Amino acid sequence: MNEYQFISERLGLRTWYEADLKPMAALNADPEVMRFFPSTQSEKQTRELMNKCNAQFDKYGHCYFAVDRLSDKTFIGFIGLAYQEYEAPFTPCVDIGWRLAKQFWNNGYATEGARRCLEYGFEVLELDTIYSIASEINTPSINVMKKIGMNYQYHFDHPELTESGGLNPCTLYQILR
Repeated sequence: MNEYQFISERLGLRTWYEADLKPMAALNADPEVMRFFPSTQSEKQTRELMNKCNAQFDKYGHCYFAVDRLSDKTFIGFIGLAYQEYEAPFTPCVDIGWRLAKQFWNNGYATEGARRCLEYGFEVLELDTIYSIASEINTPSINVMKKIGMNYQYHFDHPELTESGGLNPCTLYQILR
């Protein structure tokens, strides 16, 4: 059985399984992982995220994919493409994002997986433009955006972060096919 939608050198990207709930909920409950988000997330919120991702995959052929390290099949977090439709000048759009458990940081996994997602988005899905959004203070994610060839567009106040104490402004990056 080919469980992966696609792979990179070290990573397998796929839709979500029930077995992903506990490790993803632990990742979402980690304050350090979630420091650039309004709050940590509960197991219930994590299940909703997983269900939303699988529904987006069914509808659009992409989502924030569950990611396994291929060498040992260890779940490490998510990397992928998501349809976004909150109120902003560039939406609706497809954005690329990632969230990895901290023990997998600084191994190049986000960059590797994001590059492979861009390839999938442009070559398989035939998207013309992919965006990425991060809080201006989220320099680790902004560094990944730069490494994968995305270009800075502008700063904006994210409408879903207006009450989040310091997460606005956000930066918008873009890459064209």
